[in-house]
Amino acid sequence: MIRTGKYLLAAAIAFAFIGCNGTAVDNKPVANANAATSNANVNAAKTTAAAPTKDALMALEKGGWEGWKNRDPKWTEENVSDKYVGFGSAGRIDKAASIKSFTEQKCEIKSYTLSDDQMQMVGPDVAILTFKASQDYTCDGKKGPENVNSTSMYVREGDKWKTVFYGETAVIDPKAPAKPAKKEEAKTDEAKPDAATEPLLAIESKLWEGWKNKDPKLLEDTFGKNFNFYTGAGRTDRAATIKQWATDNKCEVKSFSLHDAKSVSLTKDVSLLTYKGGGDGTCEGQPIMTEWYATAFLKEGETWHPAFGMSVAP
Repeated sequence: MIRTGKYLLAAAIAFAFIGCNGTAVDNKPVANANAATSNANVNAAKTTAAAPTKDALMALEKGGWEGWKNRDPKWTEENVSDKYVGFGSAGRIDKAASIKSFTEQKCEIKSYTLSDDQMQMVGPDVAILTFKASQDYTCDGKKGPENVNSTSMYVREGDKWKTVFYGETAVIDPKAPAKPAKKEEAKTDEAKPDAATEPLLAIESKLWEGWKNKDPKLLEDTFGKNFNFYTGAGRTDRAATIKQWATDNKCEVKSFSLHDAKSVSLTKDVSLLTYKGGGDGTCEGQPIMTEWYATAFLKEGETWHPAFGMSVAP
């Protein structure tokens, strides 16, 4: 995982797809994706990293959190992919911005714990970790969220596993009252997606259309066969997500818009899409907010399908 120095996000925004969820994001330095796997197969080619296990990747992940705690950018410099995508207080960030943040922020990290970890493979060369993090820290005098649901994506690059994405979402207390959403001004100058991004965004739009119209068939046809979704409320698999977005959907949506989209090819069969999405309507009485989203796509046969998704809100 990678956390750019440390920044504090605005708390609790309404999350359109499942109701009203708060999201918060940070990027931390990443763990060396080499060490735990380098000896896993002595007969393997030296230029290819061994297949990961959940425990091995979590050990690497913890090393990254130690780098963040100790304010050591070396982890990020050596073990983050040049394709890295994350989110800072101003929005989407790359590796260079992550490294720079270590010298631009004053952070004190007292403690952290990681738990409830799971791993999902998306093809043979991309691994996604999801886990809970409890943390006690301040950055630039601001206290960070104590409990978050986190996602780290790793990609196999030669003889290393490197972090290519990190995001986190504040854990939601289902008993807490929904917090009022902040209205975002409408965009007037929207850049069109590039040629590689446009077809992925079109597929993503089908999911929003299925959610808007509470259409389980459209969702069934669009999701990948092993799709998982991760939010402040926790994990939902394919079946549970379809039920949540269709049968149990408590949103009333007039329209939606997706913009600021950008994709990066992780492997020949896996791509990562990040974008802003929002809508005109309400979910459980709260306005639908514009938020950042990240979706990992897997090519199944000749067709791209969403394999994993989450929301972030820098």
